[in-house]
Amino acid sequence: MTQTQSEPGREPSITKTLIADFKEFFHNIFSGEVKRPVSRSFKELREFYFDEERRKRLASMGRIKRWFLTGFWLLKTMLLKLSPVRRVLLVIGIVFLLNASGNAEDSTNYAMLGGLILLLILMFELKDKLVAKSELQAGHAVQEALLPPQRPEVQGWDLWLYYNAANEVGGDLLDFQRLNGNRYGVALGDVADKGLKAALLMAKLQATLRALSPDYDSLADLATKINQISYRDGLPTSFASLVYLELPQNSGTVRLVNAGHMPPLLVTKDVVRELAKGDPALGLTPDAQYFEHSVELKKGELLVVYSDGVTEARNEANELFSEERLFALLNGLGDMSSPEIGERIVAEVAGFVGDAPRADDLSLAIIRRV
Repeated sequence: MTQTQSEPGREPSITKTLIADFKEFFHNIFSGEVKRPVSRSFKELREFYFDEERRKRLASMGRIKRWFLTGFWLLKTMLLKLSPVRRVLLVIGIVFLLNASGNAEDSTNYAMLGGLILLLILMFELKDKLVAKSELQAGHAVQEALLPPQRPEVQGWDLWLYYNAANEVGGDLLDFQRLNGNRYGVALGDVADKGLKAALLMAKLQATLRALSPDYDSLADLATKINQISYRDGLPTSFASLVYLELPQNSGTVRLVNAGHMPPLLVTKDVVRELAKGDPALGLTPDAQYFEHSVELKKGELLVVYSDGVTEARNEANELFSEERLFALLNGLGDMSSPEIGERIVAEVAGFVGDAPRADDLSLAIIRRV
């Protein structure tokens, strides 16, 4: 989006802004770039306002019937999502616009009243959106501050950590912590929700993990305690998956516990294989049992821990990136450094998704033994 330059503290000129907007708009028309974002916006509009049942019904209809029914359903759903006062105002504004007929003076008056009412509703809705956006941006800044360094330093290991939220705030957990002595903790998890709710639950999980992990030598006991807290303090439908690993300095033995997350991948020269399946996710039941596992990494071997934002990324044809693509990709990257491998995975996922909207946060931890 084109942005005009203005002096600090001053609003941009509306005339210059509109001129720049029209220039960009007509440039995109002549270059053929308008159709794609407009089509994507309408697709996102249908996905937001329509449930799965309605989308399936529309897909089975003819083009003309689908077009009219889409407009009716969009208007109906939009009305139901407005507050009562704004809903009444919108109906009055539409009635004025529909009655803008007859003699010229009455037609103009009706049209002006209807337009002013619609503009007033638009201003109310825009105000709400901007307030919500500013709060989400503040939440995004907090999440950024809670993220670990991308290249944590642990003697004997090459680490690369990556986090990219699908929206302003995300529900993935990615963390690194130096514990007592020469122990280092790496955590990657996923809260089963999206948006602000998931972000708040993720922040609580991160705080709980950071507070408890230095005091527990047994990762099974640590996961059991975190699960009890998550169940006690969580919402009825909320839960989270988590992989927590501990790395020692100058040793290739990694200890880990998996609570309902995709198994980490062990990448050697010969093969890519999943580690053991995980135990129950956190917060589902208070008496879940967890087990600690360990894996010995030789020089050059690596662990890949990832969120479902990698394998469940979808392209415009609604195809999944899938575990198969990830396995095939990792088979050819064994000699690269951790940052090179991580950046290659991120680039491959981005290229696969293309212009399709991202639905899930993407988190990665690449851990190589050096």
